[in-house]
Amino acid sequence: MAAPPATTTSHGRRARAEMCAAAVVSAAEAASWWCAVALVALVLLGALRADYDADADGGEAVYFRGARLGGGRRPCEEVYVVGEGETLHSISDKCGDPFIVERNPHVHDPDDVFPGLVLALRPTKNT
Repeated sequence: MAAPPATTTSHGRRARAEMCAAAVVSAAEAASWWCAVALVALVLLGALRADYDADADGGEAVYFRGARLGGGRRPCEEVYVVGEGETLHSISDKCGDPFIVERNPHVHDPDDVFPGLVLALRPTKNT
């Protein structure tokens, strides 16, 4: 018997190689999809996990829970929005920044502070 022509053999090899390449690409796409899902899950779990804070004097441990992806801001960020009843002195005490007026040239009168005023801070206290 005669052997099949060379073009048929090379065509079969090429078809098998293309199928293998397609399978590899499909597996890589599936792996990247699951890696993305795992990454999103880790970010969400990290944002919603509880923080643990034990007192140094051996007191009761405190757990903090809450959203951190937007609603759970610390009280003294670098951009601070003045709340109802706050003064520059109370903000300075709370955040540990004695130079609020110097860092905010738009505040002309330290006594003229109102809710909603945006201040730039360099906080030293975050609790």
